[in-house]
Amino acid sequence: MGGRVGGLSHIMYAETCGVKVSGGQRVKAGTVLTRQGDKWKPGVNVIGRMHLTAAVAGIVYFTKKRIRKTGKVDTFLNVRAEGADAPKVAVTSVESRKAKMSAAVAQKIRVPSYIAKKSRA
Repeated sequence: MGGRVGGLSHIMYAETCGVKVSGGQRVKAGTVLTRQGDKWKPGVNVIGRMHLTAAVAGIVYFTKKRIRKTGKVDTFLNVRAEGADAPKVAVTSVESRKAKMSAAVAQKIRVPSYIAKKSRA
């Protein structure tokens, strides 16, 4: 009569794993960004290894970086801090160039202006 102990609780549900936020989304400190994912690495203002969590309140953005030894491209999850405690950081030339490029692409594919403005901010 010995049966199995536990019900469905031992099963890892695939639909609960993965990225929980998208790029450009505002998050609070302590927000879970990913669960059970080795596709994403912790970047700026992100803590954790498998479960990535925001260390500060801010806006989420993704970056990619090629690892020299393996040649593999890793995706890093970052949070740009904002608020009273956020450091004042000047926009780099790469960020401003990316913003101009995204605005040009938005004009080419005729994206509504309110969406194009969000991508520039």
